[in-house]
Formats: sequence, structure tokens, C-alpha cells
Amino acid sequence: MIPRKIFEIFTEVQLILHAGDLVDQSVIDELGVIAPVEAVAGNMDPLHLDHKLGRIKLIKLGPLAIGLLHGDIGGRAVHFNRVRDLFLPDQPAAIIFGHLHEPVNKRVDGILYFNPGSAIEPRRVAKPSCGLLTIRGMEICGEIIYY
Repeated sequence: MIPRKIFEIFTEVQLILHAGDLVDQSVIDELGVIAPVEAVAGNMDPLHLDHKLGRIKLIKLGPLAIGLLHGDIGGRAVHFNRVRDLFLPDQPAAIIFGHLHEPVNKRVDGILYFNPGSAIEPRRVAKPSCGLLTIRGMEICGEIIYY
């Protein structure tokens, strides 16, 4: 079940990106009431969701590209250069990932690496979190929201 606070925070969003560990299709259905949802499967998802969603996507938003993946490729550590290379020849403005259940909002070589943390099972932080991305022209910025 999605925390009520998510519905409040996401009131005016135009698109929801989910980086996996949905566990059930109902998460996409519930979020879809707020805005369209783009999602990838994570290591906690059943095989049918893995086949339906895949593990990696490139999402085009006007002139910008955003990479979306769960992040369990190559183990727990997120190797920024390796992850970036998964999206070549495209140069995403941001790469959104999950798996760690802990927030990351970091720019490396001009690319925003963003993990919103976890709304259900946070790790290494005291509170659940989610994230908002803001796009202005060719600039994309991330904000982690703890609640």
C-alpha cells in the first residue's frame, strides 16, 4: 500500500518514475491515478512484472533523455561510469535508480544520478523518502523529500 503522504507530495506531477521493487502491479495502478507511470522491475518483483516492465528504460522528455533502472546490475555498489555506459550512445541528462533504498542526489560529469530512497523500507536513513525532479529547459534537478 502506498503511503498517503505520496499522494499529497505528487499532487501536481506530470509523470511518475518508479525504479523497481514494486512487488505488485497494484502499485502502478495506484500511482497511475495521480499521473502516468513509467517503471522498471527490481529484484523483489515477480517474474511476470520483470517480463512486462524490463530492467532498464530510456525515457525521452522533449529534448532530454532520462535513464531508468533498478540498479542491481553488477551488485550493490552503483558504479556511475558503468551505469552511464548502459545508456550509450544516448547521453541521458539524469539516471534514476533504486535498489539501495537510500537517497542519492549527485551530479557526476554533468549527469544527475538520482535515487529517491524508499517510501516503504528506508535504509541508512531515519525516515521514508521520495523524490521530485524538476525540468527547466535543458536543466534537470532532483529534490529528496523526507516525511
